[in-house]
Amino acid sequence: MTTPPRAHHDHHPDPADDPRAFWESHYERQRDRFRGNPNALALDHLEDLGPGSALELGSGQGADAIWLARRGWTVLATELSATVLRLADERAREAGVADRIEWRRHDLASGVPDGSFDLVLSSYTQSPVAFPRTAVLRAAADRVAAGGTLLIVGHSGTPSWTTERDHAVDMPDAATLIADLDLPEAGWTVDRSADVERPITDPEGRPATRQDSVVRFRRRPV
Repeated sequence: MTTPPRAHHDHHPDPADDPRAFWESHYERQRDRFRGNPNALALDHLEDLGPGSALELGSGQGADAIWLARRGWTVLATELSATVLRLADERAREAGVADRIEWRRHDLASGVPDGSFDLVLSSYTQSPVAFPRTAVLRAAADRVAAGGTLLIVGHSGTPSWTTERDHAVDMPDAATLIADLDLPEAGWTVDRSADVERPITDPEGRPATRQDSVVRFRRRPV
């Protein structure tokens, strides 16, 4: 679930759709569109971190996990779609980093994987089918080790070519996200917080923009 266009799809699913079936169908359609590019907005806020252990929530086509693995991280990458996990594993093998990444099919709505991680990354984990994103992010914060980082990148607005909004998709700006998570000040600091207008292209290939948000939390050392 890391590719930036993820929150905008070819159709508007019924909220009753099964999430697994929806994402399997989505990534089957995306199979031939893999670009191999990691999320540039996330990378801007990861490059200064030393390698360690990472948990990625919604790894999508695997580009961010592969980028981390190439820099010495060991990564547990979770995704709901078995189709996209197979594709991501193929890309990791081609990149020579398959031994650094565990691809795990996992429904984050049912809980976040156990463990303690130096980095927890949530990159565009936004869905037009039912998904308790804020609750998942709060649970994910509990998996961050002392001194570790929680990085959340997401859409905070619709693309510039439309005002139509899918109300199932949670798109808070940075300040709202911080308030919604309400992580205790005694245990956390906000390293970085920004709302960004990102250049994209519309369905006709013309220049367009989209508002995104990025927040980097640091868990205080014990």
